[in-house]
Amino acid sequence: MSFAMVSLLDLCLCGFAICCAYYFFWSGRHAPLPPGPRGLPVAGNILDMPAKHPWRVFAGWVQRFGNIISLKVLGQTMIVVNSPQVAIDMLERKSTIYSDRPTLIMAHELVGWRDILAGLSLSDRFRKYRRLMHSAVGTRGSTEQFNPIEEQEMRCFLAKTLSDPGNFAAHARRMAGAVILQITYGYKVQTDNDPMVRVVDNAMDHFSELVVPGAYLVDTLPILRFLPSWFPGAQFKRNAKAYAATLKDMVNLPFNFTRKQMAEGTAPPSFVSNQLEAGDPNEEDIIRWAAASLYAGGADTTVSAICSFYLAMALYPEVQKKAQAEIDEVVGSERLPSFADRDRLPYVEALIKEVLRWNPVAPLGVPHRLREDDIHEGYLIPKDSIIIPNIWWFLHDPERYANPAEFKPERYLKADDHDPEPDPQNYCFGFGRRVCPGIKLADSSLFIACVMSLAVFDISKARDDAGNVIEPIVDYSTDIVSHPTPFACYIKPRSPRAETMIHGIQ
Repeated sequence: MSFAMVSLLDLCLCGFAICCAYYFFWSGRHAPLPPGPRGLPVAGNILDMPAKHPWRVFAGWVQRFGNIISLKVLGQTMIVVNSPQVAIDMLERKSTIYSDRPTLIMAHELVGWRDILAGLSLSDRFRKYRRLMHSAVGTRGSTEQFNPIEEQEMRCFLAKTLSDPGNFAAHARRMAGAVILQITYGYKVQTDNDPMVRVVDNAMDHFSELVVPGAYLVDTLPILRFLPSWFPGAQFKRNAKAYAATLKDMVNLPFNFTRKQMAEGTAPPSFVSNQLEAGDPNEEDIIRWAAASLYAGGADTTVSAICSFYLAMALYPEVQKKAQAEIDEVVGSERLPSFADRDRLPYVEALIKEVLRWNPVAPLGVPHRLREDDIHEGYLIPKDSIIIPNIWWFLHDPERYANPAEFKPERYLKADDHDPEPDPQNYCFGFGRRVCPGIKLADSSLFIACVMSLAVFDISKARDDAGNVIEPIVDYSTDIVSHPTPFACYIKPRSPRAETMIHGIQ
């Protein structure tokens, strides 16, 4: 009898333990995936993946599926996050498991971008990059040493734009490249079509194309990587070979330039020269790729933001006039603005925030990868899921930003009828351990570009030969760093004095 009673008790306890285990583990793993559009057998949602402006399409799904949406493309789970709070909860508060990067066969394995900071998983190498880059440009104090370089290159941009206003976007690209190359490698750009700027820009154009989710089928069907390059449909293999050569030049040419200058004793201070002098010779490869990451994280985003600024000024002349009035009052008309004026220009500061919100430079950020299964808000987020934060929607949700399509810097300034709206910089530069380490440098470059341009130029809509206004088309590329499509605008000096100041700095 006693033995039977014990056996019955053991069975009950065992059953209870199994129920607990099921509740905490088994049931968790079988929690439902987040909702999303119904897919096809095997192919999943491959036909639902938008080819253009996916951030707008994902935002349009919020009413049907909510703030966490799941997609499956040939077996790969993608989680689109349409809420900034959910993004913070996942990517910052759970950053230890949400901060990896997906391995993209095309970008990382076939082309070679696996060693750039944006492509690294959490590792000692990742932490070394971050430490080196933070020491150079991670704080406002560390970037202030580069203010003279940024101001000088911006003066050159003004002069080139005055003489050739139709190519202001190309001048902005030259300026952004010149700043980063000088800071990173001590390389001073000499010509408008500088070969070093050209090779780096080409590589960054490739990168922006390669990391768009779903851009290449080989990323979801890795077996395709073994196709010979001559095989029909294997154009991606031929692209990969050409892109890899460009990437190799981007990483090695400026680095070797600095090393050669150091050997000759003529190298100016720069990120690379400072690190090579102070660092471990065995970590030269770390310095080489950290330097390439510094360029990759700053120049292209700066160009996108500057072009968006010029587009916004052409479309919103009243905003431009208000900013110019503030600059005139604080700075006057006898000199150009400088970084020293920044704290006294609150409306210009708000305008820069609105540039970042109105059309964010990276509307979907750079995708994250989940390292292990997670249960979030009752949904199973499977290990190896690709997490896509819809930054564009974070900054255009009318519940957070009133009339989000309107360019309105006043939204960040406290007034009697409203409180300031959220600072877009909380979202647009990444999350958690993946926040861009060059955020301070990008911010300072955008400030000096905007404030100097406003001080000397009037920017308006272009006109045709008959004097009719040409309405610029507001459209953006679908690359990971999104640029406005080419548009025409009319740029002229604000006054004879402004033109004299520009001529005086050529």
